[in-house]
Amino acid sequence: MPPNLHLHLLTTALLLLSSVHFPLAIASGSLPPFREAPAFRNGRECPQHHDPSSTIHIAMTLDATYLRGSVAGVFSILQHAACPENLSFHFLSTAHRRADLRRTILSTFPYLSFTLHDFDHNLVRNKISASVRRALDQPLNYARIYLADLLPASVRRIIYFDSDLIVVDDVAKLWSIDLKSHILGAPEYCHANFTSYFTPNFWSIPKFSSIFNNRNPCYFNTGVMVIDLEKWRQNRYTLKLEYWMKKQKEYRIYELGSLPPFLLVFAGNVKGVEHRWNQHGLGGDNLEGLCRDLHPGPVSLLHWSGKGKPWLRLDSKKPCPLDSLWAPYDLFHHEPLFSDS
Repeated sequence: MPPNLHLHLLTTALLLLSSVHFPLAIASGSLPPFREAPAFRNGRECPQHHDPSSTIHIAMTLDATYLRGSVAGVFSILQHAACPENLSFHFLSTAHRRADLRRTILSTFPYLSFTLHDFDHNLVRNKISASVRRALDQPLNYARIYLADLLPASVRRIIYFDSDLIVVDDVAKLWSIDLKSHILGAPEYCHANFTSYFTPNFWSIPKFSSIFNNRNPCYFNTGVMVIDLEKWRQNRYTLKLEYWMKKQKEYRIYELGSLPPFLLVFAGNVKGVEHRWNQHGLGGDNLEGLCRDLHPGPVSLLHWSGKGKPWLRLDSKKPCPLDSLWAPYDLFHHEPLFSDS
């Protein structure tokens, strides 16, 4: 090879390499590409999947920023479900990305039973206050408050999952918990300092702090909830949550996005679920996102709540040890740098 040609090819290769970022940059405005997941089928012991009474309804949000986490979450749920064809997913998204998101889900999970529900940002446009982390202020983070309104009346019960978790157990076990008279079921953490979730201003105003009188409130994470939508609708709980969002705008009574309204309305009246169903906090705190270990005890669900997300840390080559447990469910399609085709 002539020396000048060799130098030219070497220079070109170096320029190509210098323009590549890892992970490979996604074109502006486009959604990340994913590999197609395998088909998951019911076993013989499963009830007929077209029987509405045997359907397990699961709700999650979909947006470009957290789509990779959502896809991994869906994949993990399907992989561990004894009767995957009995699962029906309800994805909450904004209307302007609906077509793109639908194509992504259809191409990634061709056999999935799902519905896309439009969430109108105007529902919360004037109700959101700035919190400790910008991600907590996104309108879609408040969509869980409106599940009972967005989903059809025929959906009487739902499991809500955040987009930064994986399930490593049969989700039917979570679905089957008896809520009894409760509206909502979730793992509770009664050792947490409950007062820390509200500002001193909240505790100094008797009409606010007295809301917990005759209640034994415990912290619960709203990323994993089993909700009786029928009772929610009957008792107009959306309005009760919106009430506290309005008070937040006036008095600044909390700092953590959509979580505190749920605590104000439901804490002390939650059906406790085994802690195995929300090993939360794996994303670290809301400021630094430091690595954390699992809580003691068995694990059915791992939840990277907090600032650090496993896909970002893996791509930056600075993963936490537990991020390796998320990686096998990542269907993100990394394009090869070079191709010999």
